[in-house]
Amino acid sequence: MNVPPLDLTLQFGEFDGAAAHRRLLTRSRVAKWLAFALQRQGELTVRIVGEDEGRALNREYRHKDHATNVLTFDYSSEPVVAADLVLCAPVVEREAEAQGKALEAHYAHLLVHGALHAQGYEHETNEKDALEMEALEVLMLAALGYPNPY
Repeated sequence: MNVPPLDLTLQFGEFDGAAAHRRLLTRSRVAKWLAFALQRQGELTVRIVGEDEGRALNREYRHKDHATNVLTFDYSSEPVVAADLVLCAPVVEREAEAQGKALEAHYAHLLVHGALHAQGYEHETNEKDALEMEALEVLMLAALGYPNPY
């Protein structure tokens, strides 16, 4: 498989339990998941945040007053995919527990999901697009050794 180059910046905000998320989300693991989802060269920043920062960003940019699992700020998709992916660790952790998923598998899914958004894939506008994006996620995660996230 020909993997496009990836320039990755990995950041962690300050929040309770950040050390455990930092141990799980090693640079090499995150890079592997993202590189697998990218169809072209990428310049991505991944920031793992707490509830307060996640809520503030979601409120400011999506006008929704709650923290969400992943936010994708896509700046360009061609010729280089340039984006910031912000994941709210407490939300991701709660979702994984509620859905009976391993935290690692849920992070892998959300990073693949965010990388697809950064490349123009969408799931909120119509059912056909949602099905296409979900099918890609399922295939990519299976190839990475993770179960169907849906």
